[in-house]
Amino acid sequence: MIEIKNISKSFDDTNIISDISFIFQKGKTNLIIGKSGSGKSVLTKCIVGLINPDSGQILYDGKDMLTMSVKEKKKIRKEIGMLFQGGALFDSKTIEENIAFPLLMFSNFSKSEIEDRVNFCLQRVDILNKNKLYPDEISGGMKKRVAIARAIAMNPKYLFCDEPNSGLDPVTAILIDELIKEITEEYNMTTLVITHDMNSVFEIGENIMFINEGKNYWTGDRTSILNTDVKELNDFVYVSKYLQQFKKTQ
Repeated sequence: MIEIKNISKSFDDTNIISDISFIFQKGKTNLIIGKSGSGKSVLTKCIVGLINPDSGQILYDGKDMLTMSVKEKKKIRKEIGMLFQGGALFDSKTIEENIAFPLLMFSNFSKSEIEDRVNFCLQRVDILNKNKLYPDEISGGMKKRVAIARAIAMNPKYLFCDEPNSGLDPVTAILIDELIKEITEEYNMTTLVITHDMNSVFEIGENIMFINEGKNYWTGDRTSILNTDVKELNDFVYVSKYLQQFKKTQ
């Protein structure tokens, strides 16, 4: 579980996020939604420790990252898996080399143990016999699955996904959503997903925070989001769904 309490951050006297509190639940898909410029990225960077908030607490299973020693922070970061928006695979490395990268960097596994772990992760995301291919030799959906395999290589307690469906067709996007949800439940991880994709919200949104103008305007799940009386959220939901439907027709 990750809990944030009263997180605020400003840059050059411009307030970006203000007094945000939320609990990201273990074993569930926790979504952060909101329009561009709402503060989602800054909040996420605070949570993973890339930037420090001006005030508040960031608790990883009850321990405040902001007061941890350097050694303690390194331990937490080793327990975090990252799925980046574009996949962020290394073009010069094969699929198996991409997945092995964090294991070589952060584990004490032997060569055979790394090979076994790579193959296990590839099997888990349903990719077989593609180990020696390079990223430009596989589809966009397969790249995302490889990126997920890399993200879980270190068996993380926490999984961060930044726009996991970006650039994918609707059918592939649904498959990626389902895979993220399955892995979250299977490994009982605390998964945080930043997304603009309303299909993802309605498919896997078990615990949702809507950020608007740097503040937590609403929290709930994929069912209650349809019954909210928060105008800003209603505007975001229905405009987003309209834009998605419009893009499908182009």
